[in-house]
Formats: sequence, C-alpha cells, structure tokens
Amino acid sequence: MQKISYNKPEWLRKKITLSALREVEEIIARGKLHTVCQEAMCPNIGECFSRKQATFLILGDQCTRRCTFCNVSKGMPLPPDPKEPENIAESVRLMGLRHVVITSPTRDDLPDGGAAHFAETVQAIKAYDSSIVVELLIPDLQEKEEALDTIAHCGAEIIGHNLETVPRLYTIRKGAKYERSLRVLKKLSVLNPHIATKSGIMLGLGEREEEVLKVMQDLLDTECRLLSIGQYLAPSSEHTEVLEFVNPERFDYFCEQGLEMGFDYIQSSPYTRSSYMAEEYLK
Repeated sequence: MQKISYNKPEWLRKKITLSALREVEEIIARGKLHTVCQEAMCPNIGECFSRKQATFLILGDQCTRRCTFCNVSKGMPLPPDPKEPENIAESVRLMGLRHVVITSPTRDDLPDGGAAHFAETVQAIKAYDSSIVVELLIPDLQEKEEALDTIAHCGAEIIGHNLETVPRLYTIRKGAKYERSLRVLKKLSVLNPHIATKSGIMLGLGEREEEVLKVMQDLLDTECRLLSIGQYLAPSSEHTEVLEFVNPERFDYFCEQGLEMGFDYIQSSPYTRSSYMAEEYLK
C-alpha cells in the first residue's frame, strides 16, 4: 500500500475547546500527576476533559520501550512515587469519577513491571469508594506470573492489554511479541475469571481485512470479550506513518463482524481510543 498525504478527511477534524481543559488540568497538576490524554496527544482530550474524565498515567512519563507509534516519552524512568496512589484517589474524588482508567508506560526496569504500584493505586481508590469501577490498561509485564497474579487480584473490574495491530506489523511495537500479549490476556482470565479483559487495535497502518478478523478471533480465544478499534494518527513525522484514513463505515463493519463473532461490546470509530467512553463497556 502506498503512503498517502497526511491531510485529514472531514471526519477526523475534531476541534478542541481549550477552556474545557483547564479545570481538569489544574486538578492533575495539583496532584503532580500525568495523564495519557496529555502525553499521547489524544484527539479526544477536549471532549473527555469537558466531562471531567481522564486516563491516569502512573509510574511516571518515561517508557523503557521505543514503540514507533506512541508519543509517550522514551528514556530512563524515575522510581515510583509512593504518594501517587493517594494523589490519584484524591483526584478521582475531586473529578467525581465513577469509572476510572489507569495505565502506565512500560517499566521493564522494575522487577514486577509496576504491578504492585498498579495494585496500590486501585486499593487507594477503592478505599475512598469501593463502588467506583476501576479499569487498568497494562503493559505485558514481560509475562511474569507473579506480576500478572497481582494485577488479576488487585480489585479492578476490567484489565486491558492492547494488541495494537496485526502480527505482520509488529515492528511498531518494539520489545513486544504478539503471542506473548495473547498469553497475557489469557492468563489474566485464568487467574481471575471474575474480571473482564479488554484489548484495542488501530487501523490505518496497512493491515488487511482478513488480518483484522484473525486478530479478533485470537482475542476471543483468550476469553477477551471487550474491544476498542480506532484510527491510528501519527503524533509527528518521526513516528510510523499513516497509510490509510479508514472510512467510518469500515469501523462499523468490523464492529458488526466482531459482535457476530462473540464480543460482548466493541467501541469502533475513527476517534476511538482504549479508554474512550470506557464507562460504556460493562453496561
């Protein structure tokens, strides 16, 4: 497939209202926190912040892997902040969140990949209000059994781990392995059958229809029943290039196919991201 001009079609020209960002930005700054909304330059930031929703990025803002599609900074991370779990819980209170999404950069420098810090953050939120639904979006934790067991039993209702793309294009996921990511999802379901597992993929990287459908079946085979499908948008010219702006009707098609295949819920649209409209998945 040939490279296309990076002129966004009309359906990808979402406007950001800056005034809607300020209150949430102030809460986040007060807690000395990070959000993936800001770090990854999410196009939905105005919409989500205006609804006082954000995806918290714990364990710092430096990633130990160098994926070529992601805008999170790459470098040497600092040690985990022991005050971060309580600061997250306080921000959840100030924002009035009922569904909280927490993710992190990949921390291969930590023995458990940050699993214990994830668990402490969930526990801090649940200590404030146990009825709040907590969703985690985790890296692969190098498939370490103890780390995955910690995550599976930390109290979160949804555990997500993104496949991101089809196996043929895994060069964009530096340090990741498609089969390992599938095993991570499967092991989480085996370790705790009561949690819901979730994954996400991007379109527009040159994937073929049959490859996307195969990925969806592979996810179902791990007992993963929640899926997000969105358009890949390159954060800069230094990142992996967009090869296709996928028409919204195509997203509808994959949603329909996936539901017929057995998924419980799929969010599929050009602007869908892993945590976009996250509160809808369990409904």
